[in-house]
Amino acid sequence: MLAVGVVALAGVVLYVGIAGFGTVAGAIGSTVSSFVEQVTATPTPTPTPVVVAEAPSVSGPSEPYTNREQVDLVVTVPAKFVGDPAYRLRVYLALEDQEPAPIDEASLAPTPQTIIPVMLTKGINDFTVTLVGPAGESESSPIVRFVLDQDKPGIKLISPKDGATVNRKAVDLEGRTQGRSTLIARNRDTGESIGGKADADGSFSLALPLALGSNRIAITATDPAGNANELELTVRRGSGELSASLIASAYRIKRSALPEEIRLTATVDDPDGRPLAGAKVTFTLSITGIKTVTGDAATGQDGKAVYTTTIPRGADVGGGNATIWVTSGDGSTSAYTVIAITK
Repeated sequence: MLAVGVVALAGVVLYVGIAGFGTVAGAIGSTVSSFVEQVTATPTPTPTPVVVAEAPSVSGPSEPYTNREQVDLVVTVPAKFVGDPAYRLRVYLALEDQEPAPIDEASLAPTPQTIIPVMLTKGINDFTVTLVGPAGESESSPIVRFVLDQDKPGIKLISPKDGATVNRKAVDLEGRTQGRSTLIARNRDTGESIGGKADADGSFSLALPLALGSNRIAITATDPAGNANELELTVRRGSGELSASLIASAYRIKRSALPEEIRLTATVDDPDGRPLAGAKVTFTLSITGIKTVTGDAATGQDGKAVYTTTIPRGADVGGGNATIWVTSGDGSTSAYTVIAITK
């Protein structure tokens, strides 16, 4: 601008020689005044848009699994953008093994939170939201995940079998279903029920009281998404007594072969028919002509207890017997077998 001014002044000086000083003086004053105003004037600033530096946030669900096809995204924007009509929210969706893609836009609510309904696709749905305005698009919000699951959870009962007899006051229902599912077992005949939750791997165990006789049982599993499935079975409650049996290594022994060793083996089952460990077993061997023999033993993990003794000389020909008396925390029982001495 200074260069232009110098040129202008030169032109004025040249004009003085032709038109006279008075005429030119006014022209010089006007030109210089205009030049100074142009050089010293303060330009009016152009409005600059607010830079979108802060990303919005999205509230995550307490449970990502759902069986609803539509959910609400609750989006919170920074306070300085609340209700600004120049800005809007852009929603991105990333399905499993796919890149995020924009699916919707929404205006800002007059409050910090804006609710945006979105549709879900079966499986994993990862949502992010950005703030879009005159200055461009903000960074994405942290990912919020929903998993659309509309399949019923499977229920596999491991124990007991349908129609089984259980000789206890309660039945242990053991099985597997979808991990973290909520379970309810109900005895349709007594009205009693019990609830529980499956482990992360889906395994569960519930103890449900039984009435004597037949019991119709329903097990309901509800997965984290809210899908429910039911399994039914019938269990009979028995007498609740122990059972025991006794066998001998020999049942007929010749008198001429005495003395002879004999081995007695007791087998004990608990009220549910399973081998009972730790039961006390008292063995008694009674044969005419010799002193009664007794001895104690305890059952092992296989439910068996063994007692060995010797039948001495002097036993009379005829019948004798071996007996057992079993005691445990589940009650008591007995059993016997015949031992004969022959000629």
